[in-house]
Amino acid sequence: MKRDFHIYGVAAEFDDPGALVEAARYSKEHGYRFLEAYTPYPVKELDEVVGGINPLPAIVFLGGALGAATAWSMQYYIAAIDYPINVGGRPLYSWPSFIVILFELTVLFAAGSAFLGMLALAGLPRPNHPVFNIGGFGGASEDRFFLCIEARSAEFDSSAAADLLARFHPLEVWEVENS
Repeated sequence: MKRDFHIYGVAAEFDDPGALVEAARYSKEHGYRFLEAYTPYPVKELDEVVGGINPLPAIVFLGGALGAATAWSMQYYIAAIDYPINVGGRPLYSWPSFIVILFELTVLFAAGSAFLGMLALAGLPRPNHPVFNIGGFGGASEDRFFLCIEARSAEFDSSAAADLLARFHPLEVWEVENS
């Protein structure tokens, strides 16, 4: 099946979080891996169904490790190789004096990677998301619940996804266009 890149996905609007969770669970069981839910408040059961793998902790850890390695190698190079100074008979490689800068660069790199990783994973900067074009999507911050089956997989069929969501009697089902 040829994928249509003009379609972002199929979305349904619900007025009950229970129906949203049921629709998400059923969609996941029927092979739709890329789901996104928009709710006015956290729905615990929904996170278990829609939630995916969060790579941000690994990104922050790698950023911190890179900061520590940078601090350690920079200080070792400066103190023992580039500009060795023997002060009071201490060894050129005196690791206790490296700890403060090591800590500071670890925190700096970890915080920077957390910020940049969060922006990249959230797809920012993106001033207009395709689901914002759904009529009544503003209700997602008040009293409506939306489930979007995204068209990121090659097997995606918009009519089958719309039929699947219609089984749960949503208020409305939309085909969301990529903008």
